[in-house]
Amino acid sequence: MWEERFAASDSYVFGTEPARFLTEHQSYLCPGLTALSIADGEGRNSVYLAQQGLEVTALEFAPSALERARQLAKTHCVSVHYQHCDILQEDWARENSYDLVLGIFMQFTGPAGRRKQFDGMKRSCRPGGMVMIHGYTPDQLKHGTGGPPFAENMYTEAQMRADFSGWEILECRAYEREIEEGRGHSGLSALLDFVARKPK
Repeated sequence: MWEERFAASDSYVFGTEPARFLTEHQSYLCPGLTALSIADGEGRNSVYLAQQGLEVTALEFAPSALERARQLAKTHCVSVHYQHCDILQEDWARENSYDLVLGIFMQFTGPAGRRKQFDGMKRSCRPGGMVMIHGYTPDQLKHGTGGPPFAENMYTEAQMRADFSGWEILECRAYEREIEEGRGHSGLSALLDFVARKPK
């Protein structure tokens, strides 16, 4: 589905600017850190991370999205290590390898797939490193301005705290905001920001 959606578009589906979540959490994006971006799409977030001086690896399944991501990185004169990867089928986690592991709007799966996503993110994060996640809450269904039409794919504060039990929760906040991110995310949205530090 995602390859069809990206391939059918003559421009960046979600725009070329980073998610506002990243720009509002720029204090965590320190030059020299290693970062892994999961289901990175067309590169808007991985390119922004690289622009902040991070060493970035990005995973994406759709070839059309990867092609656009590489072009965006080239346009901005930054280096990102892009990998073609199906994160629900492949064993992509690299044990304790990254300072930051990020998942932004990766809600294309239900609870079972989410556990696989989160388990891989946890394993990939080094002790003392951080996982950063941004996405929709179930209230997004009443807005219809982006995301899947399935409540079980969405995040709640209680569920996120439970999924990262034992980690230091630095932020877990649900809120509503107008967003404009290409044609894919546009209008009033029910969002959740989550940042947690892995125990040392």
